Amino acid sequence: MNDNQFENEDLKDKDDSEVHEKQENKETAEPKQEEEQQDKKNQNENKNNEKDSEDKKSSNENEKDDSNYNPFNNKRDDEKRRVVGKAVKVNFNFKGLLMLIFIITLAFVVPNMMDESASEKTNDISYSTFIKNIEDKNINVIEERDGYIYGYKEDPAKLNQVTQNKSGGLKAKLGIKTEEEVQGFKARLITNRLGEDANLMTVINNNSAIIRSIDPPEPSLLLSIVLAFLPYIIMIGFLVFMLNRMNRGGSGGGPQIFNMGKSRAKENGENISNVTFADVAGIDEAKQELKEVVDFLKEPEKFRKIGAKIPKGVLLLGQPGTGKTLLAKAVAGEAKVPFFSMSGSEFVEMFVGVGASRVRDLFNKARKNAPCIVFIDEIDAVGRKRGTGQGGGNDEREQTLNQLLVEMDGFGTDETIIVLAATNRADVLDKALKRPGRFDRQVVVDMPDIKGREEILKVHAKGKKFAPDVDFKIIAKKTAGMAGADLANILNEGAILAARAGRTEITMADLEEASEKVQMGPERKSKVVPEEEKKMVAYHEVGHAIVGYAIGSETKVHKITMIPRGPAGGYTLFLPEEEKSFHSKKYYLDEIVTYFGGRAAEEIIFGKDCITNGAGSDIYHATAIAKNIVTRFGMTDQFGPIFLDATEEDYMLQRKYYSEQTGKEVDDEIRKIITEQYSRAKNILLDNRDKLEEVTNILLEKETIMGDEFEAIMKNENI
Repeated sequence: MNDNQFENEDLKDKDDSEVHEKQENKETAEPKQEEEQQDKKNQNENKNNEKDSEDKKSSNENEKDDSNYNPFNNKRDDEKRRVVGKAVKVNFNFKGLLMLIFIITLAFVVPNMMDESASEKTNDISYSTFIKNIEDKNINVIEERDGYIYGYKEDPAKLNQVTQNKSGGLKAKLGIKTEEEVQGFKARLITNRLGEDANLMTVINNNSAIIRSIDPPEPSLLLSIVLAFLPYIIMIGFLVFMLNRMNRGGSGGGPQIFNMGKSRAKENGENISNVTFADVAGIDEAKQELKEVVDFLKEPEKFRKIGAKIPKGVLLLGQPGTGKTLLAKAVAGEAKVPFFSMSGSEFVEMFVGVGASRVRDLFNKARKNAPCIVFIDEIDAVGRKRGTGQGGGNDEREQTLNQLLVEMDGFGTDETIIVLAATNRADVLDKALKRPGRFDRQVVVDMPDIKGREEILKVHAKGKKFAPDVDFKIIAKKTAGMAGADLANILNEGAILAARAGRTEITMADLEEASEKVQMGPERKSKVVPEEEKKMVAYHEVGHAIVGYAIGSETKVHKITMIPRGPAGGYTLFLPEEEKSFHSKKYYLDEIVTYFGGRAAEEIIFGKDCITNGAGSDIYHATAIAKNIVTRFGMTDQFGPIFLDATEEDYMLQRKYYSEQTGKEVDDEIRKIITEQYSRAKNILLDNRDKLEEVTNILLEKETIMGDEFEAIMKNENI
């Protein structure tokens, strides 16, 4: 049945209603005419009525003659005038029924309980007064309940009748009182039970009083019925609640029974991304690779005419925070196509077949919305190498991967669907996933260089107010090895520091503090440091600076401080003049000797027996560099250009490809490099002992020395 059929039915119903209305108007018009002839006193009133009816009739005719008349404008009025016999849809509200039953139950039970609680009218009296009332014949019926005794004055003739009415019957169960309650007395027992009180029992027997037994309290009939059906009502309500949850699908969060195999991509959006290439900086090569994908999505015929095929899949490789996800969103935003985003972990569930079903559902949605982009973040969660799992080749993850491979192969040549995937562990991906025809192109999203970091800072600086002294080049130098996410975090921390200080602009000092906070942690100015430890830290940090200055290192001293920050008691910050990708043997040896400057200063000033563990991190980094020089870079005369660090990771085992004799020689060569560079650091500091003392005294006084001030001291310039 199509929409035209529904429209025709509505028009037909409207015509029928109009005919019916005309017939009713005709029938009402005839009595009016007769009434006009019989009663002349109401002639004026009848004329007015006729006039109103004529106006209404003329307005209806004008409405029908109007060219803009739409029969669907008064749809609600037409529905109200439908003839009797039309089917009316009735929505059964089960929740409302349960609520109604609950309200009715409360309406009957609560008043009954209140009546029962208020039925007994007793006066609290003392035990002795209670006995005296028995002796005075004011009490002839006695009851015992809950550690209390109750006494009543009753007519002996009606005693049996009252007892019978209280014992049971329909009216009694319903809480209806058949006899008027009598005034009673209430007193606390001095014993646990009535029969244990000999004095009271003697008084009762001597005065011919009656001890009346009380039946255990019974709930009313209505309450009994409610309690009997209450478990079933709760069970039915719970089932209705669960069915509603299951029918809503995956919007409620967590796996739904009937929609477990549905992908969650729709939740992330079938909308077009607002991110463009202008929001991505520092990765120009990766952007250029993906611009071809954008051109294909915009103008696919341009490529088809020449016989070119666009890659079905693009794999984005890079370290965390380099902008892989942002780059995928930018591709969708530039192409102006729907963007489906899912994480690799969302495909994997504990139930067998769910992951494969979600893959099928995801690509079915993509085909319906083509051209579009499907983005799978952290694809290594589902795309790991097959055959290495403990479950054999039939585990859930491998089934999901197989389905993903089949879906990517199933793309037709005319389907403009691009699959983008991101991972920072390309080494664990299955080979079938990376072959041409699936992920044809692999784009490396590398860590940004100094120019890229500056551009990233400028992109994230949009919407923030900066002081004139802000220089992004200096921040870019200080943040070597940081990704785009780290740089965005630095700007955000700087904005927080400025707001905390009550400033309306972000200053250079805020960004300096933010960068050091992100790299090493917050300052610990409140830490109480002993004077001896302050001297140790000052000599240690100045030792690093003087050695680095004396050897003419490629990195320059930017800041020396003895203020604790994070786990460090102090630090010396070096910045490179220019960022290089390749370094010489001299560079690595200078790095080692700079690392040993702190330990050498401690030994010279305080003696060999008073050195501290403050140089632990320096020794670790220096040893790692020396090991790389010997085993990986081939920069030693003894071994030459031989790669000696070949290890094979086989689960928990690591196997080396050289003999024990060669391993001993490697250790000896590393030890030789370390010893030579440590001696070199000591000699440099001994030659500059006066500068070591001078700079240390200034540092102890000021706590922080900037790079320009340090160079001026070393050059004997006035500061």
